[in-house]
Amino acid sequence: MGRLSGKVAIVTGASRGIGQTIAELFASEGAKVVVSARTLHEGDHRFLEGSLSRTVQLIKDKGGEARAAAADISNESDCLALVAAARAAYGPVDILVNNAALSYYLPTMDLATNRWWRCFAVNVHAPFMLSKEVLNDMIPRRSGAIVNISSGSGIGPGRGPYEDHKIRGNTMYGATKAALERFTQGLAQEVAQHRGIAISAVSPSNLVATPGTIHHKLVTGMDDPVAEPPSMMARAALLLASEPADRVNGRVTYSQQILKEFGWIETAHGRGVTSRGSGFSEF
Repeated sequence: MGRLSGKVAIVTGASRGIGQTIAELFASEGAKVVVSARTLHEGDHRFLEGSLSRTVQLIKDKGGEARAAAADISNESDCLALVAAARAAYGPVDILVNNAALSYYLPTMDLATNRWWRCFAVNVHAPFMLSKEVLNDMIPRRSGAIVNISSGSGIGPGRGPYEDHKIRGNTMYGATKAALERFTQGLAQEVAQHRGIAISAVSPSNLVATPGTIHHKLVTGMDDPVAEPPSMMARAALLLASEPADRVNGRVTYSQQILKEFGWIETAHGRGVTSRGSGFSEF
């Protein structure tokens, strides 16, 4: 039996990259997975390869169970429809992975206001709306896990003066991830009374090589020697979704940090290990 046998999981942003890898791993561990994103078919995205249809097929080819549910999670109606589709397909939701994210990597002065609002809608408001809905399944059964995928961008540059004047364009994205981490711990405190439910957040210890990070020129390619494979984040998400709630509820952590702590890997480096994480990860 797998660690998630009999569980129903929703993974957002699962058409490629980290979300796809999480969905595949969860399915291999016995979960029935509903994968969601806006890209349903190959070629629907203007720039990036990958689709929900491909993710589902990859899972089924390995004997797993999965369904695709296209959604624009920036609006509440699609969030509610996504959870309803998961329930209709497999029953009450046991696990939610809020992986979908949006960023434009532009300096603040060049960022249109509607883009700012949309990024917060996808990166912060959607996890709130989806979490609120799936908790209707989890609280009565006193069981469940919500794993929020954060980012090292949530770690601010600290106080000035600033000798590094390079503009990386991740101020907005970092603000959304900092908000997501605060939301994670606040919600974890709220559900602690029900026991058996774990709310956590995990970021990569190092940049992850994905079609998205390659497109934004954050890594040089899938074989970038300084990058972390998506499987590291997938395993960390699996750990947080399957360990007893009292061991992980409220944890804001990093992929290699949590995997080493629980003995899933022997060596680790990067954020949370050889460099400090966000303030939320230290308390």
